[in-house]
Amino acid sequence: QVQLVESGGGLVQPGGSLRLSCAASGTIFSIYRMAWYRQAPGKQRELVASITTGRSTDYADSVKARFTISRLNAKNTVYLQMNSLKPEDTAVYYCNMEVGSRAYWGQGTQVTVSS
Repeated sequence: QVQLVESGGGLVQPGGSLRLSCAASGTIFSIYRMAWYRQAPGKQRELVASITTGRSTDYADSVKARFTISRLNAKNTVYLQMNSLKPEDTAVYYCNMEVGSRAYWGQGTQVTVSS
């Protein structure tokens, strides 16, 4: 069984920064893909950013040049550095990891961008 625990969400003013973390625990040999998704009220969950074992990254157009995804394999952890935050970034952010043939989700962390 694999569990993902997220941290780092909160309330921030427009233009501010936050760093999200997500650590996986359990029986893990390797994690090919790590990703962050978000879901705003009344909207579908969408991919924010992803990173593979080879550190190939992919970003939603709306966050390019503002967000950076990274990973620390030794700790089975993925990070999302969010800069220049906008009110439209407000959402619940979920981490997702592909462990073997299964995908796991974190419980979600709220990010609110408001003055």
